[in-house]
Amino acid sequence: MKDITFGTLIAVFEEMFGPALFWAMVAVAAVITVLYIFVLIRDRSVSWRKFLWAQLSMPFGAIAAVLFVQKMTRSSFSDVGGPIDVIVLLGVAAAGAIGLAILVYTLESLFWRRSKAG
Repeated sequence: MKDITFGTLIAVFEEMFGPALFWAMVAVAAVITVLYIFVLIRDRSVSWRKFLWAQLSMPFGAIAAVLFVQKMTRSSFSDVGGPIDVIVLLGVAAAGAIGLAILVYTLESLFWRRSKAG
């Protein structure tokens, strides 16, 4: 695997998660992204109260993402072998944190009334 291409990455992710789960995750991420953009356009401002709750959820998203990937790859923390493994785990954690923050903000904006204070 000399070259890392977009097709190669898709093949690797399909192999890790299985094609059905991988494409389901892609579809869910796309729907959440569209809803998030809709909420931002609709509200025309950021609710700082909702933003705070979204930020407070980030550690849970980071932990959940790392544990999910370790479960799917049948690995554990004892399998971390070098700097690249740590970098990948940090990237997974960052993606999970950001993903859950966007999900929490979007759900709050869609299902709870917009507060006047914030």
